[in-house]
Amino acid sequence: MVKNSETKITLGEKLKSARKSAGLTQAQLAEKLLVSRQAITKWEADKGMPDIENLKQLSKLLNISIDHLLDSGENLDLSVMREEINLDRYTYTRKLFKGRWSEKAGKKDMVVAEKYPNAKIHGLLAKQILTKAEKIMDNAIGFLTDAPFGIPEVLNSIKNADKEFYLVNQSDKQFFVIVTDEFIESRQLAEKITDKKFSIGKFSFVDCGIISDMEKSV
Repeated sequence: MVKNSETKITLGEKLKSARKSAGLTQAQLAEKLLVSRQAITKWEADKGMPDIENLKQLSKLLNISIDHLLDSGENLDLSVMREEINLDRYTYTRKLFKGRWSEKAGKKDMVVAEKYPNAKIHGLLAKQILTKAEKIMDNAIGFLTDAPFGIPEVLNSIKNADKEFYLVNQSDKQFFVIVTDEFIESRQLAEKITDKKFSIGKFSFVDCGIISDMEKSV
């Protein structure tokens, strides 16, 4: 179908065209951006739009300028999505039968609580999804040694040891939040997650429920 020359092409249409030109499926693009495939679907259907960080990544991955993506008049939330933190500012004391066993993880809970003081914050148990090659290696090691965990899984666990993951529900918005030893990164999800088990990008998650009895003062 030929479009009227006066009709502006939407961000979703441009994104879909650029993705196909790059030879990527929605799932492949989602993995590169660390978002769900449903988010890509929603963006391409113009039922939501990427935040500034995702727009920057899309520009690089698909070789398309941000100006071109946004010249149809969409409004962009330019709020800071990644901020440096200093865990030494926080004092965390584990309560009996409650709270984190790890002081550092408890401090990261406090970072999120400070940024989202009136939100419902869910802690997530994360596991990096193995690639096909890693799965083959993992199965071979398990077969030969009877070890419960293979080398790839252990290495991934070590590599992500400084990360804590959260789902934050604030009003009608939901954020996927990662806190490391050095920064907090938040991104608004195009589609709310309600399942207890889900995957985003290279990780699978289990929702461990709302974090409660958390000290919010520093």
